[in-house]
Amino acid sequence: MLLAAPFPNQGSENMEKVIEMKNLTKLYKNGRGINDLNLDVYKGEIFGFLGPNGAGKTTAMKIMTGLIQPNRGDVKLFGHSVIEEYEKAMADVGCIIEVPEAYSYLSAYENLKQLARFYPDVDEKRIEEVLELTGIGRYKDEQPKRFSLGMKQRLGLAAAILSRPKLVILDEPLNGLDVEGMIDIRKLILSLAKEGTTFFISSHLIHDVELTCNKIGIIYNGMLLNIQSMDDILKNYATLENYFVSEVESYGRLPSRIDQ
Repeated sequence: MLLAAPFPNQGSENMEKVIEMKNLTKLYKNGRGINDLNLDVYKGEIFGFLGPNGAGKTTAMKIMTGLIQPNRGDVKLFGHSVIEEYEKAMADVGCIIEVPEAYSYLSAYENLKQLARFYPDVDEKRIEEVLELTGIGRYKDEQPKRFSLGMKQRLGLAAAILSRPKLVILDEPLNGLDVEGMIDIRKLILSLAKEGTTFFISSHLIHDVELTCNKIGIIYNGMLLNIQSMDDILKNYATLENYFVSEVESYGRLPSRIDQ
């Protein structure tokens, strides 16, 4: 097993730890899953969880959000265990796991208004704001059943950031988006991160992770191979793709195709 290298945060001991994953393991009967994942994510970071389809990204994120239970290990969000203190752990978290869901018979605006009932500080002004931020303001009266996959992704992101969460967990958020949509969502993520929002983003799209994230964890066959800052990766490997290939070769197995 390859151990994850510690992320070289400058003064990380004085930074707020948002995610703490310890020995996280979930193994399925078919042999897939995740094995002994350890990582820390700090306030304001955009952490890219990079790996091919089937590597274990979604499994880890489902455990992080309480959708499934691990065989062993734990995840703490803002110091609270997802397993033992679920409500406290998830109090300041917004997320999209797998495909965003919405009420097909309600409009985009009405979907967000339904969700806003759970948050006392979310008013109609905030609903309008997130619709504009995610680029679907002009479609707010349309029903999601008429939306493309990319539009559904935008609505899902609007729902994820509606309550002004301190941590946003996104599973393949750029799926289905065209180039303009990818640029829009990337700008939104970078803008929110500058304001202090922390992001944990899974993806198999190397180029988009390189342009969006400032810290990268490579997951392959359920194992966390390494963690590095994007600055160090570009300095030592020139591109994220070169780094990914190098880490996988070191693991002992090179994929025949890397999704771009």
